[in-house]
Amino acid sequence: MQRLVCTTAIAVVFAVLSGVPLLSQATDPVIGTWELNVTKSKFSPGPGPKSETRTYVAAGQEIKATSKGIDGAGKPTNASWTIVYDGKDRPLIGNPDADMLSLKRVDNFTTEFTQKKAGKVVSTGTRVVSKDGKVLTITTKGTNVRGQAINDLEVYDKK
Repeated sequence: MQRLVCTTAIAVVFAVLSGVPLLSQATDPVIGTWELNVTKSKFSPGPGPKSETRTYVAAGQEIKATSKGIDGAGKPTNASWTIVYDGKDRPLIGNPDADMLSLKRVDNFTTEFTQKKAGKVVSTGTRVVSKDGKVLTITTKGTNVRGQAINDLEVYDKK
């Protein structure tokens, strides 16, 4: 009987612990739809986008992200990527400055990222969700495809 109780307790602990990543993924504060606050954002070099909406959706252990907007020249933009907080490169589609993205979680609200183009690091930055979950701030420093220095501050409001 004691052996059955011990085995059951171990199984329960294992089941609870194995569910922790799924729980933390489901409660990731980045999940949802975010609208670029153009007036609070700064883009160097400019011009920055006229609009952008980002959507993050939980999909198992991954988060599927999409971005749609209008660039500074008035042309539509569309990008997509998958988030996994493991520091491994993942494809970034629709970004002329980068083709790979890797993320590392600092804490539940802060993530560090690295973007690469043809295997070379082109930018790094942070993504921070405010403690109240209403504002997403992304800072990026690096070099764009034209060789210009990037120093961007993007501020998004949760929809």
